[in-house]
Amino acid sequence: MVLTASVAAAQPSLGSADSFAVLAGTAVTCTNVDVTGDVGALGAITQTVCTVAGTVHRGDSAARRAFSDFMTAYNDLEDNPPACDQTLTGTLAGRVLEPGVYCVNATAKTGTLTLDAQNDANAHWLFLVRDGAGTGALTGTNFNVVMINGGEACDVTWWVEAAATLTDSNFLGTILAGAGITVTRGTFIGHALATAAATLTGLAAGPRTTVKVCSSGNPPPDDDCKKSKCKCKCKCKHHDGGHDGDHDGDHHNCGHDGHHGDDDHDGHHGNDDHDGHHGDNDDNDHHGGNDHKDKDRDNDHKGGYDSKGKNDKDRNGKGWE
Repeated sequence: MVLTASVAAAQPSLGSADSFAVLAGTAVTCTNVDVTGDVGALGAITQTVCTVAGTVHRGDSAARRAFSDFMTAYNDLEDNPPACDQTLTGTLAGRVLEPGVYCVNATAKTGTLTLDAQNDANAHWLFLVRDGAGTGALTGTNFNVVMINGGEACDVTWWVEAAATLTDSNFLGTILAGAGITVTRGTFIGHALATAAATLTGLAAGPRTTVKVCSSGNPPPDDDCKKSKCKCKCKCKHHDGGHDGDHDGDHHNCGHDGHHGDDDHDGHHGNDDHDGHHGDNDDNDHHGGNDHKDKDRDNDHKGGYDSKGKNDKDRNGKGWE
């Protein structure tokens, strides 16, 4: 039996990337797809019959901050990977997996993978897809991930050494991809976070392809959140409570110490944020237009624009040999 506490400890924190259904280091192309959640890219975002129930961030401070947080999570798992409980080979079709940390080879996936939460509210799964050469890719065709006996899509993480490509698949979990992410038809619930481009393509006619950011069904654990009257779907570890007088449950006005308050004094998305991460007029903003703390992006390997967020010398010194 895998100890779920140790698996949970290995789960990366997405920080401000947590609200993004899709995030790319270069560009996002979305065609005939319905997206629920934020969409961001450091470059262009092209929408063709693409609906987004969320905020679109084209190279703004929110996108830069989210990408930096994503790269921190990606690099941490690359540099400090937890020990795998089991190594999985083959297509994964017909496998039933309890919570744990799994090493996965780059064999193309198909069929149905079942994740059994065993009625444990703290169930987590971490999949490390790698081949030791920096080319380990996640490829799935007619690949379906389902959960039984509880479980949340947000508690499933797929760290991928290279690109992730899903075709006609119904996928659950957060993908942290070392290259691009391509989703063609099917459904996706989680976070699609790519160091390169993200491409989403659905059918012009017929069933809609949907990409939805995952949300936890667990109640906020923090006392401040419990006292809050805010009805945001949030976890305190990401939203820090949130009670800026939002008595009507408006998701976009959640708290003096939240992430989405319009006049947030200690939040992440307030328009007049005085100590947050994404305020347009932020006096102490980490990535705002008048940012006094931000370093030159050309020299920032952890939050920069290259495909891995670090230089080749650093990567080769800590590879998966």
